[in-house]
Amino acid sequence: MRPVLLVSDLHLSPTRPEIAEVFFRFLATEAREAAALYILGDLFEYWIGDDSLVEPFNRRVADAIAATVTAGTPVYLMHGNRDFLIGKRLAAHTGMTLLPDPTLAELAGVPTLLMHGDTLCTDDHEYQRVRARLRHPLWQWTALAMPRAVREWRAQRGRRLSEARKRARSAEIMDVNTGAVEAAFRTHGFPRMIHGHTHRPARHLHNVDGHQCERWVLADWYQRGSFLRCDADGVQSVSLG
Repeated sequence: MRPVLLVSDLHLSPTRPEIAEVFFRFLATEAREAAALYILGDLFEYWIGDDSLVEPFNRRVADAIAATVTAGTPVYLMHGNRDFLIGKRLAAHTGMTLLPDPTLAELAGVPTLLMHGDTLCTDDHEYQRVRARLRHPLWQWTALAMPRAVREWRAQRGRRLSEARKRARSAEIMDVNTGAVEAAFRTHGFPRMIHGHTHRPARHLHNVDGHQCERWVLADWYQRGSFLRCDADGVQSVSLG
């Protein structure tokens, strides 16, 4: 049985070409041998609309994913907090399937709840308010109607403000809330859970209403690449050069 591979928080950008090359090699090697590849959000550092495909770097990423899909590996993408404006045009170009957040899937015979992870960070009330606004269809329609240069400026300004905000807030506030995690397990029948967003890779065990539940947090790709491999033997974290 071929394994299922999962990644998250790649934050691909032309300003970090070394990590992009790691991703391209991953798509051409390990991903080609997988039963499926799941990207659980934040594929790009930011995405301002599918007309961004005109940018050479973005087109190269999209073409590399398309080649993996054409080679026989289904690729599934879940929106993150950086790339929630990815739409049908990019999905069609790459052959990726867009997934709702959360999605309950069976991976190697195990029911697994897939999430980006930001909805679990309920202690960060300011972030949740901003998230609700940015995900509103009217806000997105208005944003996408702006000239691409304006959207680019707004995205870069938003990134600077976000980084400043993170430095001023405690890491605990920006991590997942235990109650939110337990509620997600209950709602979906106590499956295994895999998510990203927090950049705190680890395996956690939760006892929820007498059920032993496993939660895996995916690593970000700021320093190096990594992925989770799911097969009949369980889950394994694999680092890339």
